Amino acid sequence: MKIILTQDVKNLGYKDDIVEVKDGFGRNFLVPSGKAKLATSGNLKMLAEDLRQREFKLDKLRKDAEQLSEKLNGITITIQTKAGNTGKIFGSVTSLQIANALKEKGYDVDRRRIVSDDIKSLGTYSANLNLFKDITTTITVEVVTE
Repeated sequence: MKIILTQDVKNLGYKDDIVEVKDGFGRNFLVPSGKAKLATSGNLKMLAEDLRQREFKLDKLRKDAEQLSEKLNGITITIQTKAGNTGKIFGSVTSLQIANALKEKGYDVDRRRIVSDDIKSLGTYSANLNLFKDITTTITVEVVTE
């Protein structure tokens, strides 16, 4: 029996894979539990259309990420925070603060895409922005006292 997986199934395949399984396994477990659907001609056409649309969306996201990466390459942002006499700041600089500083400069970057070391003192640091699967850029974060 040929089926189209609607979600990842361990030891069988990944979502949208077309696999051959035994009739009982497909009919009694995979299809009723919603993990697969029969590979009919209509379902195969729908799968092809879904894959085409997904590829188009991913291509657009990749192009947008590349453009943003070119704009952000080498940019420096300044974050003002309270610090003690020794240069140690109260708390730490988080990815949310970096995202807000980027937003003030006109760049909209999700805070979950920002990776930086623990910033707990005044100085200059670097932060990586993971904009897409394989598109990353580095910005400079300058932490100064208020």
